[in-house]
Amino acid sequence: MVYGLVALFPLLLAAWPGAVSAATTAQTGLDDAMIAKVKANLRQIATHSWEIGAELEALTELEWPTLAVFEGSLPPPSQLVASDNATDVISIATQVVRNITDPSGPLIDGDGAVGDPASIGQAVLLANWTRTNHSDLSLSYAATNQLNYLLEDAPRSQQGAISQRADQVQLWADFVYMAPPFIAYYGGMQGGDEGLSLLKEAYTQCALYREHLNNDGSGLWKHIVWGSGTDLNHWGTGNGWGAAGMLRVLRTIQRSEHAKTLASETEDLTTWVDEILTAVWKFQHSNGTLFNYIDQEATTTFADTASTALLAASSYRYATLTGKFDHIAAASKAFDLIKASLTDDGWLLGTTDPLTFSAPSKAGTFSPKARHSSPVIACALRTPVLVAPGSTAVLRLPPT
Repeated sequence: MVYGLVALFPLLLAAWPGAVSAATTAQTGLDDAMIAKVKANLRQIATHSWEIGAELEALTELEWPTLAVFEGSLPPPSQLVASDNATDVISIATQVVRNITDPSGPLIDGDGAVGDPASIGQAVLLANWTRTNHSDLSLSYAATNQLNYLLEDAPRSQQGAISQRADQVQLWADFVYMAPPFIAYYGGMQGGDEGLSLLKEAYTQCALYREHLNNDGSGLWKHIVWGSGTDLNHWGTGNGWGAAGMLRVLRTIQRSEHAKTLASETEDLTTWVDEILTAVWKFQHSNGTLFNYIDQEATTTFADTASTALLAASSYRYATLTGKFDHIAAASKAFDLIKASLTDDGWLLGTTDPLTFSAPSKAGTFSPKARHSSPVIACALRTPVLVAPGSTAVLRLPPT
């Protein structure tokens, strides 16, 4: 499962100039050899649309941070230098566009999911923006068609929430990581009134999903609501997708020319991420893990490193963006668990089966279908996690 590994890519990339505070101890990340194994595993197993999209975002944040919204500018440089050219990200995104079978539809077959193909959209926009052949408009058309599909063709609720499923109106927490960041990035690149409208749309989708998935007073998000095949449990990875997705939208707005206009929206997003993180870490277990269904007992669920990784990643990212360290102690404990759960070959043990959501991956299996949540974490762990005041590490704030 790409779930957990993509999760932590954003996590420990917290090595920016300007340390928040001095610290006496620090957690160390993974070495280059392990990172290489993890990346190779991820490339092997990323075949579905959401897996490819999560991989591309993870690689951008890990290898090319100046081209990612968390550290880079928006728009990014249109001419890339040899040392910062995002060759792997651009190559994969370009190949996806070349393989499009429906010229007016989404970027790729989403297996019935509306939002998943859009997860590749940000990388396609980057590839288009930095292309050297200015007569080739295929990347531009592909990104625009993907946006139009989301905004004009996809099913919506009466309130305007874009459905995660194409055959029925149904909301999945996963959607918040897949589609709103693309809509926001498109808006940030577009600029002007049209760009502002798209940034507002990305925010609105986060707001609507929160309204309908986080409505039982727990602070936790349900996994799937409405239609056939719901999952009203508080799925750990779904909460991670929600937090991580809103962080990307938040930072994209902050990097855009409309940051001041949308100040109240960024405050909301910051609050909503904190809301999830505060709720989930209440259920952390003594060894650092979270359960697959966060607030259930071991008799009905199981420990899951994938969701633990994604929520730890989101906690570190939240700290670097806000300077608030409320969740660092829990994230650090989770970080230690994740490192201990990686095999020598770069696979993550103890993950959830992505095809069922409610069962663990089979022991000893590392096939692409069974182990989609393994590789991404290590890539996030290249950078040491440093601890904050009253905790155990030093974080560094990103440039503003």
